[in-house]
Amino acid sequence: MFRKFLCLSVLFSAFLLTFSTPTFAAGDEEDKTGFIMHHIKDSYEWHFATLGHTHVTLPLPVILYSSDRGLEFFMSSDFQDPETHKFGEAFGQDVYYIDDHEHLHRADGGSFIDFSITKNVAMLFLVVIVMGYLVLSAASHYKKNGVSAPKGIASFLEPIIIFVRDEIAQKSIGPKYKKFVPYLLTLFFFIWIGNLMGLLPGAANLTGNIAVTATLAVLTFIIVNVNGNKEYWKHVFMTPGVPVPLLLVIVPVEIIGLFTKPFALMVRLFVAITAGHIVILAFIALVFIFESYAIGVVSTLMVTFLNVIELLVATIQAYVFTLFTAMYIGGAVAEHEHH
Repeated sequence: MFRKFLCLSVLFSAFLLTFSTPTFAAGDEEDKTGFIMHHIKDSYEWHFATLGHTHVTLPLPVILYSSDRGLEFFMSSDFQDPETHKFGEAFGQDVYYIDDHEHLHRADGGSFIDFSITKNVAMLFLVVIVMGYLVLSAASHYKKNGVSAPKGIASFLEPIIIFVRDEIAQKSIGPKYKKFVPYLLTLFFFIWIGNLMGLLPGAANLTGNIAVTATLAVLTFIIVNVNGNKEYWKHVFMTPGVPVPLLLVIVPVEIIGLFTKPFALMVRLFVAITAGHIVILAFIALVFIFESYAIGVVSTLMVTFLNVIELLVATIQAYVFTLFTAMYIGGAVAEHEHH
């Protein structure tokens, strides 16, 4: 199966290179790699492809609130110049405009709160919808058939759920693991599905967005510390077996450690996903930099291989984030024997 897919990829690449101009899919002749960062960054519109001079995009709602203007709602297509077709040159540039870095500004310099549905937010909603469909479909099966052998989506989800429950939650947290299984399952499926959907052509870089990974890390930080028992907090502020004078050094280190753990979770997921996207897009950009058929074939082979690797990374990163979260929770709720 993989061999057939690889052959088709090479043939398709050769076909595109034969009938394409040097600017095919690369955009401007002056910037053949700009699409890399454009894919990585968030945006007020969802750009899928460029066919000739036609941009296939999905306008997204821009929702703003300011004390002097109140609540304002318009579509991102209102920032599309009809003559140049460049996103970021607004009709009403005297009111709002979008700069080259996809940041929205008021022309008069006034402040506002941005509630816009950007590309990453739309992708987040899509991931939640997919998660909801999978979970509700599996729940419906068990509701109708009880504990009988699972079929369809339920048969796909059950091994994963059992793995997260038994191999991650129970082993890392201990006797109190059942309380945290729903959160760990939600965390795993959200990151996993977000990672996989981010590999689709034209998809948004949801789990490679630092705001998304930071939110997940903050949720873990709150759950860990809210559920921390007396032993956990005693270890932070009065580490057993440490002389009192050394506590002046140890306690600050322990307090810093409370924040470095979720910070590491945030950065690990963000870097792993973003780096993978950049590497794949960089190999694609080589075709348009060298304008060579040979480079096109080699690039296609490398991109195919990297995509397979990214499928593994998508699963591994979801597993690692969930595992470390469970370990942090386990350390916070563990009961220590006293002799």
